[in-house]
Amino acid sequence: MRKLLVPVLSALLLGATLTTNAQEKAGSASQQASGPRFKFESGETHDFGVVKRGPVAMHSFEFTNVGTEPIIVMNVTPSCGCTNVEWSKNPVLPGQKGFIQLGLKTEEQHGVFHKEVYIQSNAITPHGEKRYTLYIKGNAKDDVTEEDVKKNEKATKGKKKKK
Repeated sequence: MRKLLVPVLSALLLGATLTTNAQEKAGSASQQASGPRFKFESGETHDFGVVKRGPVAMHSFEFTNVGTEPIIVMNVTPSCGCTNVEWSKNPVLPGQKGFIQLGLKTEEQHGVFHKEVYIQSNAITPHGEKRYTLYIKGNAKDDVTEEDVKKNEKATKGKKKKK
């Protein structure tokens, strides 16, 4: 009887442990699936291509809240003072769209540039970061050639075909 009791109790204890671990994993997976989540329509990086120095280069990152709770954007901060920002000030409900609009002062750019824009919000980030990061890049020139314009057009057409 004792020989039978020890294996049965061990099996019950092992089964209870495995069930508890499976429930904890399922719980954390459902927590990851819920909450506010960004989905940027054109990705998290915008390439202006070649731009003429002087005018403000504008781009709007449009996003959809693909999560289960409203996204609240508290602040959007560029990596330098050469970029103006505007954003959706009201909560963006699940399934709704919002925006982060950037105005890059190209007069302050010389040649190739790479900038970051930091979003402080309640949205879940891909790798658990404290803030969400968007990127802009390009090449600011005093004189933009026809060849530069053609390259920009070609790059823009390529992006539209991928959608």
